[in-house]
Amino acid sequence: MRRHFGAPDAALPIRMFPHAKRSETRPLCSGACRCVASRIMSKNTLLTEWHPASWQSRPAAQQPKYANAAALERTIGALGRLPPLVVSWEVEALRAKLAQAERGEQFLLQGGDCSESFEDCESDNIARRLKILLQMSLVLLQGLKKPVIRVGRFAGQYAKPRSADTETRDGLTLPCYRGDNVNRPGFTAAEREPDPELLLRGYERASLTLNFVRALIDGGFADLHHPEYWDLGFMRHSPLRDAYQGIVDSIAGSLEFFESVSGQRVHAATRCDFYTSHEGLHLLSEQAQTRYIERQKRWYNLSTHMPWVGMRTAAIDGAHVEYFRGIANPIGVKVGSAMSAEWLQELVQVLNPQAQPGRLTLIHRFGIKDIEQRLPEMIRAVRAVGARVLWVCDPMHGNTETTSGGVKTRRFENILGEVEAAFRIHEECGSMLGGVHIELTGEDVTECIGGARGLAEADLARAYKSAVDPRLNGEQSLELAMRIAQRVGANRRTARVGNRLSR
Repeated sequence: MRRHFGAPDAALPIRMFPHAKRSETRPLCSGACRCVASRIMSKNTLLTEWHPASWQSRPAAQQPKYANAAALERTIGALGRLPPLVVSWEVEALRAKLAQAERGEQFLLQGGDCSESFEDCESDNIARRLKILLQMSLVLLQGLKKPVIRVGRFAGQYAKPRSADTETRDGLTLPCYRGDNVNRPGFTAAEREPDPELLLRGYERASLTLNFVRALIDGGFADLHHPEYWDLGFMRHSPLRDAYQGIVDSIAGSLEFFESVSGQRVHAATRCDFYTSHEGLHLLSEQAQTRYIERQKRWYNLSTHMPWVGMRTAAIDGAHVEYFRGIANPIGVKVGSAMSAEWLQELVQVLNPQAQPGRLTLIHRFGIKDIEQRLPEMIRAVRAVGARVLWVCDPMHGNTETTSGGVKTRRFENILGEVEAAFRIHEECGSMLGGVHIELTGEDVTECIGGARGLAEADLARAYKSAVDPRLNGEQSLELAMRIAQRVGANRRTARVGNRLSR
């Protein structure tokens, strides 16, 4: 991902509806704003089928209830006048890479926090997240023998879906915490009241995060010639340290050999493209950053490269599916045990009716207990409608459990088991697993049980920091990447032996 100062996308005026007068271009919110969209869209029959506000005619799940509609409208208007965070050609570049992943030519690594917090927008935290993703991608690159697409679950992951609208403690019931974009985690009425101004704070934090990531990458932070830049201090004593260093030395040796023989530096190894993603949950804020790019003749969500739809908001007749079907970004859809094969077929046909390569990523999250039964059915269902999709495994959400002490956690063995099962099932079904989607952090947290260091339930209290869901720490994340690489490498060696014997 390159820095584009003065990029045409950024230079365009904020024109939510390209044929509207200036006074009508302010982003929409609720209530009276909806009629503005209808009035504008009715003037152009080409835009009546879909526009950034058409979702407002559908039932919208997981949306906060704001007490002050005027303040919300002012905030959404201000958000819509701010520059986009990404540009359309970055989005198109990612779509092209995902199309290659569909064909088995690349592999998607999507990872980051379950839910970002404003407090974590610090240089060290951002660098640690980037480091672990780079380390994992290096391991996968060496093991899979194919390029790795790096997509961060950050720079915008500030809103979270919740299973209930309210939370009760000691007889007091308040709105649930929906992420720093919406309200605050403290348990008082003032803190839990949805605050529109937080949407602007979220935009600012996302912009700061993305700017720092871009600066690091452009400054050589991702140079494969210097993987020592990515060291995480607490991993110096990890049981995985020697194995990881062996991979680093192998790649360094290969680069040195090629450059010595060719007399040329491998420039592709000096930097990497890096993309962002988040769940497109808060529809007013997503709409505010949706722009019509004249030269592309399409609408783009320019708050991120790859937004995704969660299970709780994937209703066919719902507002989120209506919004997502009209943007040109590559999009993801979470697929869980509660989704039927027929529901998935409808989603595929609505969200990618022209079967555009790289457009649709299906992120399955069945859990170790359901993947054997449900994944083959879903693969067959998608194949039956002739859809083109990229299959990705999220081994986190289906494996969440609660300890006897009431602490949410996940077991590393179940996470790894689901990934291994996904590779095997796709292969058995004549399909292909093209990526993984992981909730992780570069910090030395203790939120998931197991891994090379053998974290136990009693260890969770030592460094449990997540306000929402448990994440793999840096060591567990790297171990997962190594185990994936080992499995794929072993399968490749077995296939080569089989091919030689059959000749």
